[in-house]
Amino acid sequence: MFDNLSERLQEIIRKTSANATLTEENMQDALREIRRALLGADVSLNVVKSFISSIKDKAEGENVVQSTNPSQTLIKIVNDELTKLLGEKQSPLNLNTNPSIIMMLGLQGSGKTTSAAKLALKLKKEGKTPLLVALDVYRPAAILQLKTLANENKIDFFAIEEEKDVIKIAKKSLEFAKEHNNTILIFDTAGRLQIDSDMMAELMLINHSFNINEKLLVVDSMIGQAAVEVAVNFNEQLGLDGVILTKLDGDTKGGCALSIVYATNKPIKLIGAGEKIEPLEDFYPDRMANRILGMGDIVSLVEKAQKNIDVKEAKELEKKMLKAEFSFEDFLKIQKQIKALGSFGGILSMLPLGISKNDTEKISHEGEKQFKKIEVFIQSMTPEERKNPNILNASRKKRIAAGSGMDINELNNFIAQFETMRKMMKGLGGIKNQFKGKKGKMPIMPPKFPF
Repeated sequence: MFDNLSERLQEIIRKTSANATLTEENMQDALREIRRALLGADVSLNVVKSFISSIKDKAEGENVVQSTNPSQTLIKIVNDELTKLLGEKQSPLNLNTNPSIIMMLGLQGSGKTTSAAKLALKLKKEGKTPLLVALDVYRPAAILQLKTLANENKIDFFAIEEEKDVIKIAKKSLEFAKEHNNTILIFDTAGRLQIDSDMMAELMLINHSFNINEKLLVVDSMIGQAAVEVAVNFNEQLGLDGVILTKLDGDTKGGCALSIVYATNKPIKLIGAGEKIEPLEDFYPDRMANRILGMGDIVSLVEKAQKNIDVKEAKELEKKMLKAEFSFEDFLKIQKQIKALGSFGGILSMLPLGISKNDTEKISHEGEKQFKKIEVFIQSMTPEERKNPNILNASRKKRIAAGSGMDINELNNFIAQFETMRKMMKGLGGIKNQFKGKKGKMPIMPPKFPF
C-alpha cells in the first residue's frame, strides 16, 4: 500500500533537493507535483486541496525560500502535514473496563471476521483473554469461519447454534465471559454486500444495549474511494471509534486511508495484511508518513525484532561469531530470525535507503533468491558438515552441489564468503576485548554476510 504515492513523492523530494536554490517558482512546481501525486493515489479532491493549502500556508509562514536549508524545510513541512492527515498520533484501543467490548463493523468481504481473529490474537499476545463472539446469524459460513479461526489459534469462542436473536446471544456471551474470566469480548457482527436499513437497525440495537468500548470499522483498502463513503455512513449512524485497514500488502493506491481520516475525523487504529492469521498491528501516523517519504521506519523494525527474535539465542550466536565458532547450522538460525521479521521487501521498506521502488524490488528479489540458495546448500550437507565447516573437502563439496542441484562454483563462492565473514568476526572479537573496561564505545563494524 502507498507504493505509488511513496514513489512519486520521493521522486519530487529528490528533484527539489537537487535544486541549488529553492525559488518561489520551483516550490510551486513541487506543490503542483505533490497535488498530482495525491490525486493519482486516489486521494479525494477535498483532501488534496486542504493538504496543499496547509503546506503552502506553512511554507509561506516559515519563509521556506529564505531558510538555511530550503529543500529540507519543505520536506519537513510535507512530512508534518502528511502525519497530521494520517491522524497525527497513534490512537490506542480504549479497554478500560472488565470485561471490555469491541464491536467489529463492516461490509461483507471487507475482512471483518478474519480481522476479529487477528485482533484477538494480538490481544492474547498482550496477556489479555479475548472471547470471539459470533453475531452474524445470517451467514452460517461466518460462524463456522470464526469458530475455525478461534480453534486454530487457541482463542475462546462463543456462539448459540440456530439462535437468531443477536441481543440474546450477546447477553449470554457476556455471562460466559464473566464465568470464564475473559477480559475482552469481540463482537463479530453481520455484514452485508451494501449498507441497508435492516443492517444499521440491528447494529444500533447492539450499540444501545451494551456498553461498547470500541466500535471499529473494518475497511478493505483495495476498494478505494468507495471505502470513504462506507466509513462516513457508518460513522454518521453509529459514531465510530476507529478504523481497521485490511489488505495493506495489496497493490493499492492508498488514498482511501488519507481520505477516511479526513472525512470521518476518526483515527486508523489498527492495520492488517494478507489472509494469514497474524496479529493486527498498531497504526502510527508519523511512522507511516516517514515510510511514504522514504525515510524508513526504524522504530517499528526494532519493535518487530524485539517481539520476534529470541534474544538468548541471538546472544549465543554473537559469542560464536566473535570466537570464529560460527557454523552453517548457526547461519540457518540467523536466516530463521531474519524471516521472523517478514519479507525482504517489508524489511527494506523500513530502512531509510533512499532508493527507488524498482531498486528495492530488485534487492528484495535477489536477497530472497540468495537466501533460498544458501538454505538449499546447507540442507544438502550432513549434520556433521553443518556443524564443522572445516571438514568440507573437494569430494564433499561436489556431493553437496549435486545434492542441491546447483553449480559447484556457486557453492565454492558461498563457502569462501562464509570463511571471510568468520575471519572478520574473529577480528572484531579481538577489537571488542581491547575495549573492555575502557571508556567510550567500541567502533561498530557490521559483518558482511555471504548473500
